[in-house]
Amino acid sequence: MKIKSKVKLNLDKYPHLKDDDNKLFATIWLEELSDIGFNAKERTAFELLKEIAQNKLTPAPSIKRARAKLQEEEPKYRGEKYHQRQSVLQEKWRNDLGYRTK
Repeated sequence: MKIKSKVKLNLDKYPHLKDDDNKLFATIWLEELSDIGFNAKERTAFELLKEIAQNKLTPAPSIKRARAKLQEEEPKYRGEKYHQRQSVLQEKWRNDLGYRTK
């Protein structure tokens, strides 16, 4: 399954992940670990790091980019933080940079 599909599936299933990349990473990685037969409850952190080093898990930046692109393209996947950035904070940044606003 493509990463964008994994992100979409998880944002539909767990809406609170829209505003928390770390929880989104953990959710996707736990699914991927399960798919390769890695029991996270019975294995060590060192064994987990070996799986990451062997590129068996989707890199965090790829998950983050897929989530950002999905939120840009499809408004239903936008969380509260997205709306804050696009309204209040964006207006403040423009004012701080000296751009004329409304």
